[in-house]
Amino acid sequence: GTSRQIPQTIIIGVRKGGTRALLEMLDIHPNIVVAATEVHFFDWDENYVKGIDWYRNLMPFSYGNQITIEKTPGYFTSPQAPRRIHDMNSSIKLLLILRDPTERVISDYTQVYYNRVESHKPVQLFEDIVIKNGVLNTKYKAIQRSLYDVHMEKWLKHFSLDQIHIVDGNTLIKDPLPELQKVERFLNLPSRIMSSNFYFNQTKGFYCIRSDGRERCLHESKGRPHPLVNSTVLEQLYSYFREHNAKFYRMVNHSFDWH
Repeated sequence: GTSRQIPQTIIIGVRKGGTRALLEMLDIHPNIVVAATEVHFFDWDENYVKGIDWYRNLMPFSYGNQITIEKTPGYFTSPQAPRRIHDMNSSIKLLLILRDPTERVISDYTQVYYNRVESHKPVQLFEDIVIKNGVLNTKYKAIQRSLYDVHMEKWLKHFSLDQIHIVDGNTLIKDPLPELQKVERFLNLPSRIMSSNFYFNQTKGFYCIRSDGRERCLHESKGRPHPLVNSTVLEQLYSYFREHNAKFYRMVNHSFDWH
């Protein structure tokens, strides 16, 4: 009685915003099934040309009463993804998880830093990448990815605001349940995720998941300690993002507790 379905909901981003945590937490819900890996169908041309059947075959088997969700954080910043997703299903529901843009930049750097260390490649200090010739390096990809207003504008050309639910990534990490209950309502699902599904792991410093008699935490690559960043550089980043954040708040009719 099961089949593979094209996703009715997609987590479109943002990279280092908490997409994996959101997906794993939603997987608790009996009416949700999730794709195991990031598919990169709508943002990578070499995958998109393989067609919709290729995409469907990467989805998990589901029952008729279940919603299939995939997540690829690269979709949010992709120029092609909004139109391609709209072409597939113009009434799809999208989930976007965001966090403070400066924190996201540092987290982005941290992931690349550890990847380079593990591959025995040379690494640079955060400040040496972010500051060039004494000014902020706004061409740095991690900074570009945090310009939420710029990317959101592309999505709103194809989707109405009521099709995009924004999850507060900073809140999800500190207190998961209220954010997940909002997602349940947005997806018109019965309320099934409970506080007993989470427990705080003191060692890791964030919430882990308890469901079906099993306990699991996110991969060790999540929640890595960030480097201490020079306070002057931090202020430059806060200052740069301030106007972009204000524009984004107006776009989505919602404010966030960002610097």
